Amino acid sequence: MNKRISKHLPNAITCANLFSGCIGIVFAFQGNLIFAAYALFLAAIFDFFDGFASRVLQSFSGIGKDLDSLADMVSFGLLPSVVMYELFLQSPQIPKVSSWLNFIAFLISVFSALRLAKFNNDTRQADIFIGLPTPANAILIASLPFILERHPSFSPYILNPYALGAFVVVMCMLLVAEIPLMSLKFKSSDFNKNIYRYLFLMFSAILILFFKFAAVPVVIFMYITLSIIQFKFSNDKISG
Repeated sequence: MNKRISKHLPNAITCANLFSGCIGIVFAFQGNLIFAAYALFLAAIFDFFDGFASRVLQSFSGIGKDLDSLADMVSFGLLPSVVMYELFLQSPQIPKVSSWLNFIAFLISVFSALRLAKFNNDTRQADIFIGLPTPANAILIASLPFILERHPSFSPYILNPYALGAFVVVMCMLLVAEIPLMSLKFKSSDFNKNIYRYLFLMFSAILILFFKFAAVPVVIFMYITLSIIQFKFSNDKISG
């Protein structure tokens, strides 16, 4: 492949991630949360492939790393905040409280920025994550409009301002928590070394196959739980 193309292809894919996030924000502010969620999922796909392209083409640069974080801040920081804000607006409004409470949704953006800055400067996170990755948090939030559409019976539980507020606080804490979480990058095909990754992918596929988007919160919970188990019972340690 032409060297110039090899050099710029990962960054072009990252820009597609950013573009998708911008479009998603427009849809979200228009109240079209389903299309906003689709844009976020598309951004997540681009986010996966820009890293994949960088590794395959051996095209790494400081600009690419910074661009990736900036794109992630929009797609997985601001966009999920806007989706959450619109969910707050759809929930019953608490007199004299909701006009302020609704803005708590944008704490997702603040803590996503902290998470990304921490990731870029934390040498411990070369092979693992410390805290919940922003794409995982964003995908969880993006699943909520689909759950509401396909399972209206969940509406009283999801579109509850107190529940949404508690959810935002918990997710913000998870973004910056000192919890080691497994990366889904396979460095070898050794089953024993990747058993938790295989278990996670297998059960996730089964859950999503049967329950579609309703399975996403369970998948994220399973990801955190398996990661904690892996690092508790393995020799992998974090320091610092």
